Amino acid sequence: MTDNLRGALLMMGSMFAFTVNDTYVKLIGDALPLFQIIALRGVAATVVLIVMARAMGALDLRMPRRDMGLIALRCLAEAGAAWFFLTALIAMPLANVSAILQATPLMVTLGAALVFREAVGWRRFSAIAVGFIGVLLIIRPGPEGFSLAAFYALASVFCVTVRDLATRRMSAKVPSLTITVLTSGAVTIFGLIGSAFVDWQPLDRQVSLYLVGSGIFVIGGYLLSVMVMRVGDVSFVAPFRYTSLIWALILGFFVFGHWPTTLTLVGAAIVVGTGLYTLFRERALRRSIARANVAPRV
Repeated sequence: MTDNLRGALLMMGSMFAFTVNDTYVKLIGDALPLFQIIALRGVAATVVLIVMARAMGALDLRMPRRDMGLIALRCLAEAGAAWFFLTALIAMPLANVSAILQATPLMVTLGAALVFREAVGWRRFSAIAVGFIGVLLIIRPGPEGFSLAAFYALASVFCVTVRDLATRRMSAKVPSLTITVLTSGAVTIFGLIGSAFVDWQPLDRQVSLYLVGSGIFVIGGYLLSVMVMRVGDVSFVAPFRYTSLIWALILGFFVFGHWPTTLTLVGAAIVVGTGLYTLFRERALRRSIARANVAPRV
């Protein structure tokens, strides 16, 4: 098995684990306050991640001040993304929320161009514009405007974009697992603070099992996502992130009986297609730059 194939399988496994976690959260969303869910799940995930990071020797809190600031920004963005996404998830069909989240690579590309002045040609700008049309087909704002749940889903995309842009600017010396531990810890603290202002609900047997399942799969998603960073070419592995939409369609249908409308499916296909095209163009640009750098000079 090649590194690229192994990376693709790990990415698909990570997306499956995160989507199953989302399914469990949606199942218990009406039984427990959201902050209670974030707090309980976060404590379990953070403890396991700390143990794993220490065992791998990847927990290093010594870092430049600039990286500390970027990690703080990443943690804030991750906490916001978790709250907005889970709030939307409880209120919307699983596949619809997942489809909106697929616009993240497009937003990251646009953000890199606007914030970091990265070169983005007209083809990728066109793909971003078409991708946003796909998002509008998914959320379909009516005469009264955007639904609140759709707004939360879009806000989660914005937060994830800030998170990824902050990650791009971190030095390579900071271990990926250290970043993951700190982020998980920050989201847990956010959940614990928020849960102090809500009435905690008792856990019956079924809710407890769902909560344990959520914790197991979110830890599995974190673990696989860290493993993905260590094998394969990013440009080859990254497109397999879109398999999360396939899992969301399957689980949404069999668990909740939800199947998106035709317009939603068309919008999702547009978002995924433009995202794949953007990744392809970025890969082609990097290859052309690499060839130009190694070309002999006469």
